[in-house]
Amino acid sequence: MRALISVYNKAGVVDLARDLAALGVEIVSTGNTKRILSEAGIDSLAVSDVTGFPEILDGRVKTLHPAIHAGLLARRDLSAHMAQLAEHGLSPIDILVVNLYPFQETVARPETTLEQAIEQIDIGGVALLRAAGKNYHHVVPLVDPADYAEVLDGLRSGDLPVTLRRRLAAKTFAHTAAYDAAIAGYLSEEPLPQTLPLGWPQAQPLRYGENPHQPAALYGDFHSLFEQLHGKELSYNNILDTGAAQELIEEFPSDGPATVAIIKHTNPCGVGTGASLLDAWERAFATDREAPFGGIIAANRVIDLDLARAIDEIFSEIVIAPDFAPEALELLRKKKNRRLLKSLRPVTRAGELTLRSVPGGILAQIADRASLSDEEARVVTKRTPSEEEWQALRFAWRVVKHVKSNAIVYAGADRTLGVGAGQMSRVDSSRLAVWKAQNAGLSLAGSVVASDALFPFADGVEAAFAVGATAIIQPGGSVRDADVIAAADAAGAAMVFTGRRHFRH
Repeated sequence: MRALISVYNKAGVVDLARDLAALGVEIVSTGNTKRILSEAGIDSLAVSDVTGFPEILDGRVKTLHPAIHAGLLARRDLSAHMAQLAEHGLSPIDILVVNLYPFQETVARPETTLEQAIEQIDIGGVALLRAAGKNYHHVVPLVDPADYAEVLDGLRSGDLPVTLRRRLAAKTFAHTAAYDAAIAGYLSEEPLPQTLPLGWPQAQPLRYGENPHQPAALYGDFHSLFEQLHGKELSYNNILDTGAAQELIEEFPSDGPATVAIIKHTNPCGVGTGASLLDAWERAFATDREAPFGGIIAANRVIDLDLARAIDEIFSEIVIAPDFAPEALELLRKKKNRRLLKSLRPVTRAGELTLRSVPGGILAQIADRASLSDEEARVVTKRTPSEEEWQALRFAWRVVKHVKSNAIVYAGADRTLGVGAGQMSRVDSSRLAVWKAQNAGLSLAGSVVASDALFPFADGVEAAFAVGATAIIQPGGSVRDADVIAAADAAGAAMVFTGRRHFRH
């Protein structure tokens, strides 16, 4: 029996090789792998001894040779294949231990140049893995050090079942597919390529999905976005809510006013800003004192003890912040069912793709990171918003883009007052937002309204003015814009068109 070992990740390779040698397996190795094995006192043949050809081109060509690939691809159950090996003096290779150059890790470093990235594209290793994976009935492909022990146990017992081999082959092809996807994604300059390269590793299995009868798992690099400081593992729904909360709080930079957002089922139920996080919390919480129970809380700066004490008065699933003051962390950790997450980097960046599953595939779009510019904001009424109204309109516009359509947000300059989400008509969303505000004991007199999309009729804005709103921000673009503007003028209100909608389905 012969094994070819050629690994970049050397974890566990010396122990593996030593155990294989003890089982009478002949070892072939390359370059640095051979050197490390030799230093550990483990004999191995050089690939060049097998091929009769030296490594060339700075190691770019060493295993791309018939003596290697024939040994991997020969079917032991076909006498013609075995006869051809014998005719050419070649030996079968029964175990392949290969992992690849660290392309993903290399390109993740911002200082990496294109030339450096290209040099980390593995050619020979991928070819070896595909050959061994294709011939898994006769060859054991090993790409993950975590599988070494199971294969060694099978060799010792004389039982390497085809089910194990097939599982290792599937893992091998998944590994090479992810590797190729990473390369394609890095090299592509198209925001929406003809073929979307995806190769996400499983980050963790989940206990279940949205409901207990739905199996689920998390894929990708979610854990590079957040560091969990406390609490049990996140559920499927927790992860969705966490993403929604962080996307919203990123609308409010840490160098601006202190901001707190409270999220429930991916919708904001309250957002506030203030001189301190406690001020911001009190304004956000006042929007809806019932919905935050079991919700997600996100802050745009380090959470201090004052905010921690306020949060501790209610049950919350998750608290997210750039960091936590030591005394705040100590307090918040006292409740075991509360998860504490430290945000490490933006969850979406301008130009990045966001993905949604649909039957038969996925939808991809560039992330909605657009902010309202002075050039886009166009006053269409006779009255121009006051300075305070402008501040409130800009605040409401940042929040409404994170509310499920149809979305209506009533707000002041530093807080939400009522949020209407996901209703079948815009008027219904407005009614819900008004009811929420009234239920919380908040006055809408002097408030502003943000709508994620156009008002198709004047009735929506008339309902807002009837409860005290004085200014509205909306995309515009309805065939009845003139009627809507006329209703605002009749009420002495101000209206701003943005020319940009923010649907969120």
